[in-house]
Amino acid sequence: MPGVTRRTLLAFTAVASVVKPTFAEGEGTSHELQALIATHETAYAALYRVVHQPGSSWHDRQRADRIEEKALLAICSCPAISRGDRRAKAEYLLTVEARGELDLEEHMQAILHSMMQG
Repeated sequence: MPGVTRRTLLAFTAVASVVKPTFAEGEGTSHELQALIATHETAYAALYRVVHQPGSSWHDRQRADRIEEKALLAICSCPAISRGDRRAKAEYLLTVEARGELDLEEHMQAILHSMMQG
């Protein structure tokens, strides 16, 4: 399976399994998770713009990086209780990981801790 790393497998396993099914199984993605993903997408786009903007300062890039990282950690930390949330969270984090950006120890810790909540 080319492109599948131990980290990808861990992220998928951590998010997509273990959590017990609930009455919310038939529901889609929660508004909370949708909002967190939208916030991260916005932060990621802003980071991309700042990094590629001619004349942007180191301070501007660091600030945008911190905002994007905080938004990504919020997704990692969000407990995914319903099947829709688990699937959406796993798919989104696998997309982020495929870009090589789910690489901090804090990301994995947040994902694993989110599985213990609820």
